[in-house]
Amino acid sequence: MQIFRREQGFTLVELMVAVAVGMLLLAGLSTLFSSNSSAQVEIERANRQVENGRYAMQLMTGDLRNAGYYSEYDPIELAAPTVLPDPCDVDLTNMRDAIAFAVQGYDNSNSLKCLSDVKANTDVVVVRHTHTCVVGAADCEDDSAGGPFFQASQCSNDSELGSNDKYNHYQISALNSGFTLHKFNCTTVKGSGSPADVRRLLTHIYFIANNSLAGDGIPTLKRAEVVSKGAVMSVQIVPLAEGIENMQLEYGLDGSNDGVADSFTTKVNDAEWGNVVSVKLHLLARTLSPSMGHTDTKSYVLGSDENGQQNVIKATGDKYKRHVFTSLIGLPNVAGRKP
Repeated sequence: MQIFRREQGFTLVELMVAVAVGMLLLAGLSTLFSSNSSAQVEIERANRQVENGRYAMQLMTGDLRNAGYYSEYDPIELAAPTVLPDPCDVDLTNMRDAIAFAVQGYDNSNSLKCLSDVKANTDVVVVRHTHTCVVGAADCEDDSAGGPFFQASQCSNDSELGSNDKYNHYQISALNSGFTLHKFNCTTVKGSGSPADVRRLLTHIYFIANNSLAGDGIPTLKRAEVVSKGAVMSVQIVPLAEGIENMQLEYGLDGSNDGVADSFTTKVNDAEWGNVVSVKLHLLARTLSPSMGHTDTKSYVLGSDENGQQNVIKATGDKYKRHVFTSLIGLPNVAGRKP
């Protein structure tokens, strides 16, 4: 006897229920994947913001701590000019006296002719010193990097440190040649002794630009550098850290001549720059791209303004996240020369 069986399978209702459950599971997994991806993007965005801010702070802190370092030369003998030197000036004669100003600042100003695309209401600061490595040493590439170059005498004879002419005490040149100063092993004979060390002379102008590249809208910490290629002097601008949106500085003035700051101000009289022994540096860093769903309505305090009140920077309600970096930086080469 032949037995017939009905074919087994899903009914239409069962199939629709299975599809619906599958779609729910797929939607949940997609949401989880999207959420995790968004979280990862935010973490990477925040990490880059912090990294750029820390790098900018570390770079400027190191440079400011070296401000006023001129190897064996003590610039305290240089009379401070009655007018601040122009840091954009590439004339070597004018640069000789400018080294008296280890630090020189401009409060919310973009008046320097060699700077371009400067962000409004941000500070500019100039740092001067020589490189710590000696040109020609095995671990120093300054000769190939170009000048200008600086040589300080250690020789006390009448033609160098014993001379009443301060320009016999140190020399500046666009080329690493023609230097005539000597080390302490000289004699009373003019031109005797070993040649004094030559170092690269650095003039760095830090500022905030509106763009990293033309028109990209990314605020960037940049540095203008006075350089020489051969005998030709010029100013070149180098981008340093993207996302640095604002920079404010306060300068510590030593009124008692003991190497310690007695007061801080954002504006320094021309004759007082030689008394600046420390700097409060404030940087405001933002993310490079906006965060969807975030609106920045915060206010950020970047030190004090010229009236001694909190310098408050308000966000514009955009979608960028921000963070403030602050540091108090001593200028040991300036403070250490105080009596």
